[in-house]
Amino acid sequence: MPYLSHVWQRFLLASSLLVGLAIGAGVTVFGYSNLATVDVHWSVLRLTGVPLWTVAVVPVALVLATMTVYHWIDGLHHFTEHMRHRHRVHELEQEVTKLRAHLDQVLEMPGKTTGKEDKPSLPPAEVALEPVSEPELKPEPVTAYAPEPPAEQQVEDRPTGKKTKRPRVSLDSAPEPHSNGADSEAAVTAQEA
Repeated sequence: MPYLSHVWQRFLLASSLLVGLAIGAGVTVFGYSNLATVDVHWSVLRLTGVPLWTVAVVPVALVLATMTVYHWIDGLHHFTEHMRHRHRVHELEQEVTKLRAHLDQVLEMPGKTTGKEDKPSLPPAEVALEPVSEPELKPEPVTAYAPEPPAEQQVEDRPTGKKTKRPRVSLDSAPEPHSNGADSEAAVTAQEA
């Protein structure tokens, strides 16, 4: 679509050139056809011996010149507004860059804007694995009058009472004894570890 607007603009420029040439040719023919002189009396202004063609051509030329100057000034206004907006966008982009650099510095994150060598902000965490046992779930008795739960909520795989142990991840530097009170054997095992 930008190509079409470019072609349209070229068409308008070419057509305005052709119209201007036609008007110039018409004015020339009109001027050579009306060589008689007239006296122009308008309020205080009194002109004598003015060629007749100037009476028609000069006002039209003045209007066209005034419109052209107005159009140029209007275009200059739009251009200055565009440049002011572009300058403001550039200022805001610089401010965003500074704020990002400051935010990276505050958060101690490595960034592309700093010239310093990147240092890790925190020491590496030691991962300690602790065995944690699952609490034993006892199946609830189902009464004859209880409604059947919806299919979404039915649990097919219920624990059979076996204790499964899985490692627990901790970010502490030294493992500490931990007991959740569910199983005393798990608490003893955690203290020994």
